[in-house]
Amino acid sequence: MGKPKAESFAESFIVAVDGPAASGKGTIATRLGEALDLPVLDTGLLYRAVGVLTAEAGGHMDDEGAAAAAAVMLTAEQLDDPKLRTRAAGELASRVAVHPRVRAALLDFQHTFARQEGGAILDGRDIGTIICPEAPVKLYVTARPEVRAERRWKQLTAQGEAVSYEDVLTDIRRRDARDGGRDAAPMKPAPDAVLLDTSEMTIEQAADAARRIVEAARARWEASQEAS
Repeated sequence: MGKPKAESFAESFIVAVDGPAASGKGTIATRLGEALDLPVLDTGLLYRAVGVLTAEAGGHMDDEGAAAAAAVMLTAEQLDDPKLRTRAAGELASRVAVHPRVRAALLDFQHTFARQEGGAILDGRDIGTIICPEAPVKLYVTARPEVRAERRWKQLTAQGEAVSYEDVLTDIRRRDARDGGRDAAPMKPAPDAVLLDTSEMTIEQAADAARRIVEAARARWEASQEAS
């Protein structure tokens, strides 16, 4: 998968928010969107939707062709499906995300969103490294596995899912290994990303820290735009 040309995003202020599962990146991205009046795309939902659609069509997660076919047919409206927020959907997402053809099929969707006039916020695992490597600001949001597992466990039980904390922790560690070890766009911080460890932060503290980082970067970006 080739990297996008920098000039195609020159007029968009793009915020890349990456990090592992349950690190808080989705909530932080949403809060940033509200504070900065920018549209937000949870790119993880794209892979969750592909996994769910593949399963519903009777396909196997290891069948790259079946998963890629689902990715090509994906529409924005399908991202509102509540079942994409389940534990099962998260596991399916991690399995189909290893396929290069799936990632390639979803590339245009993400680029189109990022090119919106005025800018956009995208959260995922490879936004700052692959999707928008020229983004003016990149955050890598993380937290200890145990902290992330507790957050996800509370979220899932609040949704009515019967699952133990230990099982969620196992899921988290398995997904970290899979997402970080895959050949196609492995999860890792971009070299110029700002690391934000939320292990000891409330969501309000994490969102405020992220907002200050992004606002400072936006001021620098606007100054450079005026100078060019």
